Amino acid sequence: MVLIFDLDGVVYLGNTPIPGAIETLNALAEAGHSLYFLTNNSTRNRQDYVDKLARMGFATTAEHVMTSAYATGLYLKGLGVEGKSVFVVGEQGLAEEMAAIGLRVLSLDDDSPADFVVAGLDRGLTYAKLRRAHYEIAVNGATFVATNRDATYPMETGEIPGGGAIVAPIEVSTGVKGTTIGKPEPGTWLQILALAGAEPSQGLMVGDRPETDIMGARAVGLHTALVLTGVTSAEEVPALPEAQKPAHVIRDLTELPALVAALAR
Repeated sequence: MVLIFDLDGVVYLGNTPIPGAIETLNALAEAGHSLYFLTNNSTRNRQDYVDKLARMGFATTAEHVMTSAYATGLYLKGLGVEGKSVFVVGEQGLAEEMAAIGLRVLSLDDDSPADFVVAGLDRGLTYAKLRRAHYEIAVNGATFVATNRDATYPMETGEIPGGGAIVAPIEVSTGVKGTTIGKPEPGTWLQILALAGAEPSQGLMVGDRPETDIMGARAVGLHTALVLTGVTSAEEVPALPEAQKPAHVIRDLTELPALVAALAR
């Protein structure tokens, strides 16, 4: 099967692997399954995630990692980026993905007009960044793109504001709704399935966030499994809206091999 994993809250919290997660990934890969990773976290580039997983004990390649930052780059490249610039409200990984497709990334000190404003999780957010993003969109007419709308981001010590909390004030001040690229939009899953040469019925999405991981994967036609090591508790599952209800619920990734074996029969 093609197994697609969210990362934060599923494989690890911050820099700490969730118990049993890495061992399970290795066992599934050794059993012949194709493993892909899909994250809305735009703060790192794909190779950063490859390196992070390697430090934890799992080997993969950038071709098996899809981030909202990389997907945003693919989207903008499709619009045409030659000679164009972007102002980024986000962290280094997002800026690197924008530069990789040929966009000129504007700093706060560069007052050149931006063709695009891209926003994602930014733990160094300042009022100056918000003001610049507002000006580029509301006054200069820049195209506004949101890498994702996750309200929170799970860490070892609990949840922190996520990418959606960065996108929201820009939308409030400008009155412009940004185009969303990451989960639950279907594009990232469709790109992974195309890379894997698989149909949705041959894939399983494993995530911890019903409103993104589960809802989006269900809409694409993937099997779904909600893991309870991230932002969702078992008590919350029965009250989920129908579109967000997973086909399967597992305590942690150690329960996944049995589920995969059953689905693969």
